[in-house]
Amino acid sequence: MSNYKRTLITSALPYANGPVHIGHLAGVYVPADIYARYLRMKGEEVAFIGGSDEHGVPITIKAKNEGVTPQDVVDKYHNIIKDSFSRFGISFDVYSRTSAKVHHDTASEFFKKLYDEGKFIEKTSEQYYDEEAKQFLADRYIVGTCPKCGNEKAYGDQCEACGTSLNATDLINPKSTLSGNIPVMKETKHWYLPLDQYEPWLREWILEGHKEWKSNVYGQCKSWIDGGLNPRAVTRDLDWGVPVPVDGADGKVLYVWFDAPIGYISATKEWTADWTKWWKDPETRMLHFIGKDNIVFHCIIFPAMLKAEGTYILPENVPANEFLNLEGDKISTSRNWAVWLHEYLEEFPGKEDVLKYVLTANAPETKDNDFTWKDFQARNNNELVAILGNFINRALVLTQKYYNGVVPAAGELQDVDKDTLAQIVSLKADVEKSLDTFRFREALKIAMDMARLGNKYLADMEPWKVVKTDEERVKTIMNTCLQIAANLTIVFAPFLPFTMNKLRGFLNMDHLEWSELGRTDILLAGHKVKEPELLFEKIEDSVIETQIQKLQDTKKANEMAAVTAAPQKENCSYDDFSKMDIRVGTIIEAEKVAKTKKLLKLKIDTGIDQRTVVSGIAEYYEPEQVIGQQVCILVNLEPRELKGILSQGMILMAADADGALKFVSPVNAVKNGSEVK
Repeated sequence: MSNYKRTLITSALPYANGPVHIGHLAGVYVPADIYARYLRMKGEEVAFIGGSDEHGVPITIKAKNEGVTPQDVVDKYHNIIKDSFSRFGISFDVYSRTSAKVHHDTASEFFKKLYDEGKFIEKTSEQYYDEEAKQFLADRYIVGTCPKCGNEKAYGDQCEACGTSLNATDLINPKSTLSGNIPVMKETKHWYLPLDQYEPWLREWILEGHKEWKSNVYGQCKSWIDGGLNPRAVTRDLDWGVPVPVDGADGKVLYVWFDAPIGYISATKEWTADWTKWWKDPETRMLHFIGKDNIVFHCIIFPAMLKAEGTYILPENVPANEFLNLEGDKISTSRNWAVWLHEYLEEFPGKEDVLKYVLTANAPETKDNDFTWKDFQARNNNELVAILGNFINRALVLTQKYYNGVVPAAGELQDVDKDTLAQIVSLKADVEKSLDTFRFREALKIAMDMARLGNKYLADMEPWKVVKTDEERVKTIMNTCLQIAANLTIVFAPFLPFTMNKLRGFLNMDHLEWSELGRTDILLAGHKVKEPELLFEKIEDSVIETQIQKLQDTKKANEMAAVTAAPQKENCSYDDFSKMDIRVGTIIEAEKVAKTKKLLKLKIDTGIDQRTVVSGIAEYYEPEQVIGQQVCILVNLEPRELKGILSQGMILMAADADGALKFVSPVNAVKNGSEVK
């Protein structure tokens, strides 16, 4: 750490509209906790800061759907998350929340300072407004037809059917989800952080000054900066959040992306009155532990905010991880495709460290990785039980058997003893190098190599045989094994804190500092150790099958939900329906639309003419499959340009149970141009 006196560790604030799952743990909280514990063991001054992110539109939508207040929603999930972290052993120094008064005050003061110093741009623009609800509409409160694929339930920020990022004004036939009415455009004033003004500084600070950052972090930052930065709104029209603290800003709050990272500062204030030494002293090193979806906010936007304010330190490193998948599929909270921490703690009592071990051993440090229950079982049974647990149990059982639990004095060391003990010193240097560079998966493997070393030494020395002929030699062997066991309590402490507390109890020893790692005289002759218990227990197939079945049931429920008919739309008049001219036509040409995954360009003989239609069916059909296919086509739909192609109509498709699109066509061939009545 050289030039620094202390380290400030922040971990991404989990969003308080649901519990924490294993993806959050593997990406952020387990590595942050390992590093905080490691530094504390080294005797360094550390602040490990966490808290719940409790503002933003998804909270208000969840509250509306559940018929409760936004505060009710965040209270529920903040308590679940905080309790889960505590039980799991994430060693925060403080776990705060952004709905707290200290946060509202801190975020308001931060904004006001930048506002007073003229650091914002003030702009008036037109946004959608719901006249019945009397409020401006956030993007997620607007739905309409996607201009890219025709999905009628696209949101104002994204179409979840085709994945296209949208602006609310891109939607066809937009409607307010609050009232169902068509919104109107209305002027509104907002404040923007001019990120473009900080682009030269960011380029120098990151691209030249922090080439040591992880390649995934550095690469994403470079891509953003090279693409050019634009002013970003720091306020929005909403009634849930930190009110904008200036005159004329009624009904406006700080944008959640702006107020959330300030939550690190307010949480530190909540923890200590001496908070400025953590945020404003250049001898403090700040590290952000985050997932890859937060890289831009923590490496570009938040540093620009801190730079604009002018009195804060900047992050020294941002060791972001990639994503963890579950059984080969992306973790999804909306589909309940996750392993939830609070459920794991109930279903696997006393196995907090098993999950920590598996998530670290399989951490998505450089690329997305996959969690499977079979791998969870294998790592527990084949590594924790068969290597670490086996060595400790055998060493302590033999000590009880031969010496009534008293550590024997070592005699003259043979070369094999010296070599074995020397490897502990070597492993210490290796594990430190990995931890210092945030390679926690590698560090854990090195720690387990120390347990492997002990296992191999014990098996090779065979004290149960030697004791029959050379009792003095056995004393040296068992002393060596016990020194390895004592070292294991140190090297594994950042990774398996509950288990190492248990092991220290077996060894009847106090918590040791990191500097003690590598010593070969930790347990002195005459020291009494206690009767051992198993550190880990084998996980049976039936336990794993229950978890796999649980996921299969979730998948089946999702499939059933997909089959369930969508709710009926609003009634339309007969005259409205009669305006639609639907004909039977035949596809006579088809080709993929360049640079898209979902679109086919079709030429259709409608019986009236031959016309071009762009359709989002390319994921389900190859061009050659659809030529000759009779379809039903809405021929009097207003033409619209898609990807530079004028589309003159829309073909009718039905969504199958799995979401696949099927043609709506006559059972028997009919003449092109036949009307659908």
